[in-house]
Amino acid sequence: MEFPWQQEKIILHSQCLIQSFQHWTGKQLIDVNGSPREISQALFYAPFVLLSHGTEADPIFNYGNHQALALWELSWDDFIKMPSRKTAEEIVQQERDRLLAAAATQGFSYFSGVRVTSTGKRFHIQDGILWNLIDEQNQYCGQAAVYSQCTFIT
Repeated sequence: MEFPWQQEKIILHSQCLIQSFQHWTGKQLIDVNGSPREISQALFYAPFVLLSHGTEADPIFNYGNHQALALWELSWDDFIKMPSRKTAEEIVQQERDRLLAAAATQGFSYFSGVRVTSTGKRFHIQDGILWNLIDEQNQYCGQAAVYSQCTFIT
């Protein structure tokens, strides 16, 4: 079986994640030395949570690195079928919607907040960054988030 980071569309998406992050924040997401395939692998196994969703009316995840899959307790195939709104409880959905709108307007936004895994475990994210994804023609093609600090809530 092929790992997600080995798929051509994920290799290309990895480039979009990295380039969009640098475009909006002026920072590098990871060291970008190596072939596109090596960079895709490094991003997938990076020591932070990285995920993205597309532009659907009810956006569906289209990427989750190894840390994201472990955190949400899902396989790649299940993760990329899940609407991203399912990561937030109803009570914080309005705040999540506000955050997504702010990032859509400004290009990126810092965030923290409570999210929930596929099995209902709640956790608090600290110091996250949400940013718009743009393709080679500078067209909006989704949003991504990255964070390395989260704490489970008991």
